[in-house]
Amino acid sequence: MSVQKESNVTIDYGDLSVTGGISVFSEEFDQVFYYDGSDLGLHYSPASSKFRLWAPTASEAFVMLYEDWNSPEGTKIPMQRDVKGTWIAHVEGDMAGKFYTYVVRVGSQWNEAVDPYAKAVGVNGDRAAIIDLANTDPERWTQDKPKFGNAVDAIIYEAHIRDYTIHDGSGVQNKGKYLGLTEKGTRGKDNIVTGLDHLKNLGVTHVQLLPFYDYATESVDETRLHEPQYNWGYDPKNYNVPEGSYATDPYRPDVRIRELKQLIQTLHDEGIRVIMDVVYNHVYDGYLVNFTKLVPGYYLRYTADGKFSNGSGCGNDTASERPMMRKFIIDSILHWVQEYHIDGFRFDLMGLMDIQTLNEIRKELDKIDPSIMMIGEGWNMATELAPDERANQLHAAKMPRIAHFNDEFRDAVKGDIFVYEKKGFISSGKAFESLVMSGIAGGIPYNDEINSFAMEPDQTVNYVECHDNHTLWDKIVLSTEGESDELRRAMHRLASSMTLTSQGISFLHAGQEFYRTKGGDENSYKSGDEVNRLDWDQAAEHKEGTQFIRQLIQIRKEHPAFRMTSADEIRKHLFFEEAPEHAVAFTIRDHANGDPDKHLYVLHYAGRAAVEVKLPELGSWQLLFGEEWVESLNDHALKVSGIGTVILVSKS
Repeated sequence: MSVQKESNVTIDYGDLSVTGGISVFSEEFDQVFYYDGSDLGLHYSPASSKFRLWAPTASEAFVMLYEDWNSPEGTKIPMQRDVKGTWIAHVEGDMAGKFYTYVVRVGSQWNEAVDPYAKAVGVNGDRAAIIDLANTDPERWTQDKPKFGNAVDAIIYEAHIRDYTIHDGSGVQNKGKYLGLTEKGTRGKDNIVTGLDHLKNLGVTHVQLLPFYDYATESVDETRLHEPQYNWGYDPKNYNVPEGSYATDPYRPDVRIRELKQLIQTLHDEGIRVIMDVVYNHVYDGYLVNFTKLVPGYYLRYTADGKFSNGSGCGNDTASERPMMRKFIIDSILHWVQEYHIDGFRFDLMGLMDIQTLNEIRKELDKIDPSIMMIGEGWNMATELAPDERANQLHAAKMPRIAHFNDEFRDAVKGDIFVYEKKGFISSGKAFESLVMSGIAGGIPYNDEINSFAMEPDQTVNYVECHDNHTLWDKIVLSTEGESDELRRAMHRLASSMTLTSQGISFLHAGQEFYRTKGGDENSYKSGDEVNRLDWDQAAEHKEGTQFIRQLIQIRKEHPAFRMTSADEIRKHLFFEEAPEHAVAFTIRDHANGDPDKHLYVLHYAGRAAVEVKLPELGSWQLLFGEEWVESLNDHALKVSGIGTVILVSKS
């Protein structure tokens, strides 16, 4: 059986006689050929190299050994058929420094592919590399991690490795590289702190890095790094290997591994954990990917007429529900945790994956370290998977301790991201109060009117900006024609303060603290440095924005009341108060669990005119945050003027 691609690429799914008449598309295939061993891929020692490949539909299989990443010819090592559709080969002697691929015959086709389990590759990832991973550890490489409690304690800062330091004003030597994020003491215009020091000074707990696994050459060619190239990296090629374009030498397989480890160790030493952005929902090309070359028809989803399922919009969806794909994903996650000390995972288009796979990942991570975070895009997306199996927001109750990005809160705060001119709460949009309240309560079932997808607060990620879509600033500009930039900055700060004072997990986008703009580019995944780079000169111009975020982060850290760990606790202590139009107010009462103050009062106000609000009779109110908006304050009333957030405390 074969399928024809539009560009005349034919895929042969194999001779059924090889599998005893069992089709690769059938459930029986999984029952007969599922392999649960831990030795897939290469296992190197100075004495020998052992290879195990899963390829049940292949009638022949070989290891191809090469002297270099681009050697025209190699040595063909026959593999022997073994259990459960696997093939094995054993090569005596020290093979370190050599490169390898697999060659299989499937039906009438011969296919050459990189080992899906490869842990090191040559430049551009077209051949796996044989190295001793023990020799890739940096000089300082410890198991020590920054202390961390519940997921709701996280304040996540999302950054792209290249974007963060590539600007001329970053003060960084290794611009755009792993090592660029390890440099201390870097300074920009007006002597502002930049790079690593900026992260540390902000007070964030986690840095979420856009994809840094090895991604497609079609996006960034590692042999042409002297030429202008750019990509976010959401097009996986080799899942278990770092991307080479962020290394100082992409030709040496060990360098990218060592430098990534050095980055992670440095962040850990500075008190910051690392979340890895992973893309297990699709591959960069369903026809050319190693999976399809080695076991055609297995790893991806297909429609009834034999075409690729395409819920991702990227040409294909992976079949995470199939046991060997699920195993691969889990093995890959565990590799990043064990070899690189990763502290969390952000799952791209998580709603395309299946619930069982996500829960099994959570189970395996808990065996190692329960504080490792799992967050993802739980959008409800169409794919060739039964709706009740999809890992989206609708099924959050089935996935405890796995968090979903809260798009309802995002759009309520700043306006619909797909209707550019539409206003949100911060820009005086109407009827957003209940959705805002739902986000403030952590997306839990607070009452009949205020509820969302989450069962517990550690299942929601509150955010108003990320790498996708317009930046918060650009969205505000598009939806507030005729307004002044001063007023827009007030709206921007209000959106950020709403994020940092809500229950659940807090999330910031790099540059959000100084009103980052991409010049109106809505999808900048390949738009280049000019659009995507963090502008450190702009950071110098808006130091007050950074100070604003830093102060709110400190308040969130000092007040556990903003980070309640259960839905019951939120329902017990959080009360929404009477508020005028364009305002939401709430108190957190009698939260004695480590909190320095007995009661907190928060007012988010997006109106233009001065307004007075009645304060609940909870003792003597004192101002904690938002002095510039307060016209008067006593124990009974608060009068504010201007767009912003005010936080009061009562110790009695």
